[in-house]
Amino acid sequence: MEFAVSPTEQQILLADARESISAKLENRPPRYRRDPNTPVRETSVLNRPCGAFVTLHSTTPAGRRLRGCIGRMSAGLPLEKTVQLMALEAAFGDPRFPPLEAEEFPHCSIEISVLSPLEPCPNPRQVQVGVHGLFLTHRGRNGVLLPQVPVEQGWNLDEYLNYICVKAGLPPGSFEAPGAQLFTFTAEVFGE
Repeated sequence: MEFAVSPTEQQILLADARESISAKLENRPPRYRRDPNTPVRETSVLNRPCGAFVTLHSTTPAGRRLRGCIGRMSAGLPLEKTVQLMALEAAFGDPRFPPLEAEEFPHCSIEISVLSPLEPCPNPRQVQVGVHGLFLTHRGRNGVLLPQVPVEQGWNLDEYLNYICVKAGLPPGSFEAPGAQLFTFTAEVFGE
């Protein structure tokens, strides 16, 4: 990653994500801590267009579970705006889950992954589990796995490479098929 998200910027992004979801649940305009009309340092990561994912985890008596995860691999919007939008999508637009209900939200934690640009991966054996995220595109299908996923799942490199294929709706091993394009990226991951 060619930049770092400072602890202050991390807190702003996490607060923005939580406020975006709260405002939607309460049917009101968001009240962000930082006035969007107040300039931040020109060099701030908040102003930089880059990809980001927002992940919601729900804590229940049965344990911690995924509640939603949506993102963009790249963005034409500043990071701050991308996180605000992806928080809404993770809470209300992830097709794997019903829209988040107000009573669930106090039991949810937010995680943000700020992404580096995609890099072509000519040698999948050089993928580092826990360091590299994967993006696969082939036959009009694509899939993405964040760098933390194989660690959370306990996957080795072969399992990770095969699961990116499954995530894209392709058979295992498709990352090696003619015409398949595999990319890596890194992420700065932080959460509540």
